[in-house]
Amino acid sequence: DDVVCARGLKAVMRFLAGAVFRAMSAAAQGRPRGLVYEKHGEPAQVLQLKDVPLPELGASGVHVRMLAAPINPSDINMVQGSYAVLPDFPAVGGNEGVGRVVQIGSHVTSLKPGDLVIPADAGLGTWRTEAVFEEEKLLKMPPDIPLQSAATLGVNPCTAFRMLSDFETLKPGDSIIQNAANSGAGQAVIQIAAARGIKTINVVRDRPNLQELVDRLKSLGADHVITEEALRKPETKDLFQKIPKPLLALDAVGGKSATEMLRHLQYKGTMVTYGGMSKQPVTVPISALIFKGIKIRGFWMTQWKRDNAQNKEKLSGMIADLCSLIRKGQLTPPVCQEVPLADYQLALKTSMTAYVTAKQILVM
Repeated sequence: DDVVCARGLKAVMRFLAGAVFRAMSAAAQGRPRGLVYEKHGEPAQVLQLKDVPLPELGASGVHVRMLAAPINPSDINMVQGSYAVLPDFPAVGGNEGVGRVVQIGSHVTSLKPGDLVIPADAGLGTWRTEAVFEEEKLLKMPPDIPLQSAATLGVNPCTAFRMLSDFETLKPGDSIIQNAANSGAGQAVIQIAAARGIKTINVVRDRPNLQELVDRLKSLGADHVITEEALRKPETKDLFQKIPKPLLALDAVGGKSATEMLRHLQYKGTMVTYGGMSKQPVTVPISALIFKGIKIRGFWMTQWKRDNAQNKEKLSGMIADLCSLIRKGQLTPPVCQEVPLADYQLALKTSMTAYVTAKQILVM
């Protein structure tokens, strides 16, 4: 009987231990968690999945449960400490994403529980399960926009929209040239330009699966896709028998790639640099400035949002225009790979691998 009792007691203890473990796991899953870093460095080394306490809601606060958040190059740069805006420590990674409103403060008027929202500014820290944000830092999204489109709308499509709208008056039939055409911003440029009847010349790096990439970009509406090497060849001028010389060049690379695009711009055209993937300076031939009247500009979406922080109508109008394109099937997100937040190390590694085409999306 003593043996039976001992066995029974052990079984009860095992059951209780399992129940306690399950309860602790459930409690841990229920607590707000996020990818936190307390110093700059390589993301795989400095980011940790930790509990993130929720602050008090406050009168103007909005409690948001995050649904999905992408990993963008600017997010990586911010963690590394090489971005123009750096947060205070400890910080939560991520600048873009989509969440659902859970609760609102007593003074909040533009949002209600159940609304989908995206950040209106950078630096909010979106790689987390939930957070309390100020109402002014959020933009309401229409409920019919697909999750991946909403999660990736605030950075690349907005950048593409502004660059195609703010620097040259482009008409149907005009052309633009861009490098890094396979990037998230590059794909958005192709689609928005196609919707406006603007021709695109898209420059990409050579790679083993080049034809597959060319086909994919053309399926988005790209008119011409050429490699960096082909852009340097004299035969490139034959391209301009079929298409007008571009009025606008969009540069995310810098270095030789930017200089080559400059050579093909129309008289008094504009080159807009919005990234520096090559980590090389933009070199401008004197002749381009003096004899061609080329204009060299820079663009940073974060600064545009801050400059227009008091003009929410301008920002919400752009979001409405982009959502209209999404509904018509004229603007799709880049190929995305959804990864659970717990597997963030895998998502970080994939996002930093050369020639990977799938945008890593952390799902909460």
